[in-house]
Amino acid sequence: MLTTWTVLRRYLASIPLSLGFAALLVVTALVTGTFFGEPSDPTVQTWAAGVTTTVDAGRWYTVLTAPFIPWDPPQLIAGIVLSAGLLGIAERLLGRVRMLVVLVVTGILGVGVGVLVQWLGSIAGEWWSDGTSADLTMDPLTPIAGALMVATAFMGPLWRRRFRLTVFALLAMLVLYDGDTSSVYKLIAALAGLVIGWAVSPRRGHLTWHRSSFAESRVLIATIVVVTAIGPLITYLHPDSDNLGALSLISSLFGPEVFPSASDLADTCGFSSAEICAQLTAFSALGSVGAVVLTFAPIALLLVAAYGLRRGRRFAWALALVTNAALAAMGASLAALYFGLLGPLFDGADLSGFDIGDMVVLGGSIVLVPVGVIVLLVVTRKRFWNPAPREAVIRFWVTMAVVLVVLGVAYSVSAFLTIDEFSPATSPGELVVDTWRRFLPATALGVVAAIPVPTNPITLLLFQWVGPVFWAVFAVGVVRLLRADERHVAVGDHQRIRALLRRGGGGTLGWMTTWPGNVYWFREDGQAAVAYRVINGVAITMSDPVCAPGEEDRTIREFASYCDRHSWIPVFYSVHDDLLPVFTGMGWQHMSVGEETLMHPQTLEMTGKPWQNVRSALNRGTKEGMTTVWTTYDELPRATIAQINAISEAWVSEKELPEMGFTLGALEEIKDPDVKLMLAVDPEGRIHGVTSWLPVYRDGRPIGYTIDFMRRADQSMNGTMEFLIASAALHMKEEGIEVLSLSGAPLAKAPVPKGEEPPAPTVMTELLDFLAKTLEPAYGFSTLFRFKAKFNPTYVGIHMAYPDPLALPTIGTAIGKAYLPSMTTRETVALVRTLAGSGSSSSASK
Repeated sequence: MLTTWTVLRRYLASIPLSLGFAALLVVTALVTGTFFGEPSDPTVQTWAAGVTTTVDAGRWYTVLTAPFIPWDPPQLIAGIVLSAGLLGIAERLLGRVRMLVVLVVTGILGVGVGVLVQWLGSIAGEWWSDGTSADLTMDPLTPIAGALMVATAFMGPLWRRRFRLTVFALLAMLVLYDGDTSSVYKLIAALAGLVIGWAVSPRRGHLTWHRSSFAESRVLIATIVVVTAIGPLITYLHPDSDNLGALSLISSLFGPEVFPSASDLADTCGFSSAEICAQLTAFSALGSVGAVVLTFAPIALLLVAAYGLRRGRRFAWALALVTNAALAAMGASLAALYFGLLGPLFDGADLSGFDIGDMVVLGGSIVLVPVGVIVLLVVTRKRFWNPAPREAVIRFWVTMAVVLVVLGVAYSVSAFLTIDEFSPATSPGELVVDTWRRFLPATALGVVAAIPVPTNPITLLLFQWVGPVFWAVFAVGVVRLLRADERHVAVGDHQRIRALLRRGGGGTLGWMTTWPGNVYWFREDGQAAVAYRVINGVAITMSDPVCAPGEEDRTIREFASYCDRHSWIPVFYSVHDDLLPVFTGMGWQHMSVGEETLMHPQTLEMTGKPWQNVRSALNRGTKEGMTTVWTTYDELPRATIAQINAISEAWVSEKELPEMGFTLGALEEIKDPDVKLMLAVDPEGRIHGVTSWLPVYRDGRPIGYTIDFMRRADQSMNGTMEFLIASAALHMKEEGIEVLSLSGAPLAKAPVPKGEEPPAPTVMTELLDFLAKTLEPAYGFSTLFRFKAKFNPTYVGIHMAYPDPLALPTIGTAIGKAYLPSMTTRETVALVRTLAGSGSSSSASK
């Protein structure tokens, strides 16, 4: 396995032009004097681009110089780091000559088009252009952004989407919230790079939307929530800027600027109505440190919500929704307060030179941004189905209620004891009303009269800080809630089920019981367990019961009684042949739902014609210098993990159809430290294929492995999967492993041995045959089954056992939801289209 240092050394050796660009920045910074600080006036006039230099002074060449000179030392450092990082990536993808061309072209376009837009806009009197027409810019990050966007056209779906979303989200945040000239130039260069990349990429003319996996789409949505949360803080990172971004007024919901200063009051009261002036005067009286801290509570809650959205938690979705609704209401309140709905505020005022349209855009942005996030959350709500444990939710709300009551009572008692020390004077009734206001940001109060402020030190301390303390506790509580285990999973249950699995039990599919989404029933003596999930009143188990040999009958019957007490329909799913007599003795029905394919490494000999294809794949891999790595996810370096993530996302993005779960693991399941990985790696360190292997234990020792995750990279070696599985089987033979399972093939049938007659068809077998043929174009179950047949396995049936045949429609719906828990309307349409298309093809072929 290549070390991180080796990978880094090879990477740097492959990007000479990018490192050369970093060196060029150092040289230009030394020549112009920006190496030691911001440029002097003569330097700015000579090298920087802008309307005053490029257009008014006729220095057209500044369009060529500005993209390649850093403005100051921080920008120089950023340029060097990004040259070695992002520009290096572009060089590897585009090649040296093409990277050099797009670096220059996008840099010139970003600056040149930006200056032209400013010049034309300032002539037309447009607000942003007029306000920035005197700005001057030198910024080497502009061509880096453009070149990177060109390079994204040559990336796989995962990294293409991630780079584009991240870069455009950051640039849009800077442009919309700050509005500085340099950010606009970078955005123009990035857009130019996007167009150029489309024009020169192999995919030109194929504008297709690649779907994301559930995990990836959650990351993208969480990123948007983070951007809208921290965007208002941009104004505080650029205190000297004019904050001319279209959404810059949103920052007025947060920080000290919420509370009008004396000069603000004087300016506003000079031309507004007496009523508005009184409101702002009362508002300014709230400007304590605690009140300022409290205004940032919504930002903290959105960041916490984004953390939970990434994990697919339903509570985080609700928190983000409510917080944005509160921000929209606060924005409307603030807009009404400051602008008086554009009427009463300007009673008799001279509005000459005042752009009402710009004011409407700025004021409206305070409401439209959170509303836009709300719409996004509502549209994608099915991505966030993972609920918090019921016990954890109850504990959270009880804790919050206690904290709220304690803090509220503490302030109320202190306020009533010092009621004579408020300014202006107040009454007990007003204090009661004011208590709940201490927990809300000032922008949510809708101030209509002066707020009584205590002068007693202790009461004043409580007045200022009960709100911030409550929301700090609330945020910490939410984080703990979001990190809680899945619904009904008690503390220690995961450790208990793993201990039972290591002892033995659960069969070859038993390790799937540890996956997220399952909850656990333990027998009273703690020596047996069943993993299940309840959907629409159906308790669907996964794998054989986890118990000692001979304890299956007792365990199954006791779990069935447990389900009966809860009015659930018990369904044992993916159980093996040897358990069928138990269900027959209980009077249950059972049906085959697939076939499991098994290999036995200790008797494995890959000889003869049946193994010809597998041997060819092994030989091909050896000739191409392919090696295998038997490892775990935790042992992998970050570079290898990134490759695996990219391979998986590329596989998911190629499918319009919904990603299946339940007994089919995905990227998250391979991170288990007990799960082994087998990687196919070429001499350059590039991963061609990945397989994951779930352990099967007996007496604490692995005696078998079951394949789960299988992904191969685009343009990988033909036969990569055969090479990986065969290599894994040979490795297991050396390790003394008894059984290798190629896992189950849903809706598949084992081939009938020669000389035997197939069983007579029944209504149920005909139905399953119909489902298998119908779903084949969408999910390729039969194709996968035929692939596994290359390894000459033995076949073991896997079955579903159920107590009531009349419940089959309900059971079928529940199992469908288990496999597709978050299927969207768009995915449903894609599935129907695929199935309908296959039906048309079949008809045509007939």
